[in-house]
Amino acid sequence: MDPRETVRLAQHYGCKTIAYTYSEPIVFYEYMLETARLARQSDLRNVWVTAAFIEQKPLEELCQWIDAANIDLKSIRDEYYSQVCFGRLRPVLDAIVTAVKKGVFVELTNLLVPTLNDSEEEISELTRWIAENVGVEVPLHFSRFHPMYQLTNLPPTPVGTLVRAREIAMAQGLEYVYIGNIPDTEASHTHCPRCKSLLIERQGYRIVRNRVGEDGKCDSCGHKIPGIWK
Repeated sequence: MDPRETVRLAQHYGCKTIAYTYSEPIVFYEYMLETARLARQSDLRNVWVTAAFIEQKPLEELCQWIDAANIDLKSIRDEYYSQVCFGRLRPVLDAIVTAVKKGVFVELTNLLVPTLNDSEEEISELTRWIAENVGVEVPLHFSRFHPMYQLTNLPPTPVGTLVRAREIAMAQGLEYVYIGNIPDTEASHTHCPRCKSLLIERQGYRIVRNRVGEDGKCDSCGHKIPGIWK
């Protein structure tokens, strides 16, 4: 589909945002970049869902047109990236820092895979890096692993592991920590880090309650909640 047609269809169906996602959008970088430019010129927003294994120069060019990104931080250890992902950690960490500095609203996702990256020590290391390098306001999602494709020999992530990971992250000071791939959990809601009010209540992929206004502030105490609200 031509990038112009993608934007035209988004407008036709009343979509406010175009998301670039599976397969990895960096594979079709030029197509994504051109579509994102046209979308921005048509008052549409752009969301990038990515593993962020990318060089700095094309990343900086892309960040001009991307409003928000969900980035997979698969592990904080290079061994995991080299042995499981056949990649390297450093470019991903650099990409996260760059995207945040360039004003992209970034959320991070960590898929916890039993026996491979789910130790308390590694979770603590990962969440400490987030706090120290991009800030405690960057949302973090711990996702449950389900056996498939080339990892069918491993069991699903125990719920207790996900709950403990969230506790570790919040102990590091992270303010917005969620659990994914588990339906109807308290850890899928957004609370104000200052007054603890329930701000966004979710049920699966549906928002059933939203108390954050277009000004991006908690309606109870006025605390600024990071995000894109307009």
